[in-house]
Amino acid sequence: MGAVVVVVVILAVVALGLVVVRNQGQAKARRLADAQAEARRWVERLGGQVVNLSGSDEPSRQALADASERYTAAGSQMEQARTPEQCALVTKTAMEGLYYVRAARLAMGLDPGPELPVDREAERAGRVEEDRRVSVEGHDYHASPHAGQGTPYYYPGGRVAGRPVPQGWYSEPWWKPALVAGAWGVGSMVLFSAMFSGMAGIPDAAAWEAGYDAGQADAMSDFDQGGDVGGDQDFAGGGDFGGGGDFGGGGDFGGGDFF
Repeated sequence: MGAVVVVVVILAVVALGLVVVRNQGQAKARRLADAQAEARRWVERLGGQVVNLSGSDEPSRQALADASERYTAAGSQMEQARTPEQCALVTKTAMEGLYYVRAARLAMGLDPGPELPVDREAERAGRVEEDRRVSVEGHDYHASPHAGQGTPYYYPGGRVAGRPVPQGWYSEPWWKPALVAGAWGVGSMVLFSAMFSGMAGIPDAAAWEAGYDAGQADAMSDFDQGGDVGGDQDFAGGGDFGGGGDFGGGGDFGGGDFF
């Protein structure tokens, strides 16, 4: 009788395990299907804009060309997406393309269309708030909040090779070499400093070179200073572990802070 009970219990546990595994598999499949549907929706929305819009001037044509590149990239990513995370990347690529479309429509004086979801990464990168003309090593650069014949290249804002690039219109795509190479070249810090120094909401050159958004370096510095354990405190009023011994000299953890 006891053996029968054991067998029944084992079978019940196995059956329960199979049900759990099946339910987990179904839930995973549903999440993937939902993510694929969401990504496909944004890709199709971008495709409709790319197919039906034609630029009327250099800035709008260039922005639509960039949108078309994102559409092609998103379509390729969609074909290979096998996880919700990969689908999220498709959505991000398509969304970036729609930001280019929106910029093109504004450049042509058209209604920009429905608002797009806020891209937090782009928001943290800041935006060009004023016209700025600079010369770096004999080369002229122009940044502006608005499209113009002198600023036909748009960037929606975000991070390139680990550093923020502000949203705005530019005389040339100065971020593209880093986008292609995956790293910033020598002199990029000088260019960034000249182009954006003192502009609100954009990090200074030193913070930018370290990969920080505006204000992030100061916040990290405040955290470091606030992380002190309390000077040269020791344990048990001067007591130690082993005849004057301490953790790092002076009864503290290497100076009393964590960094």
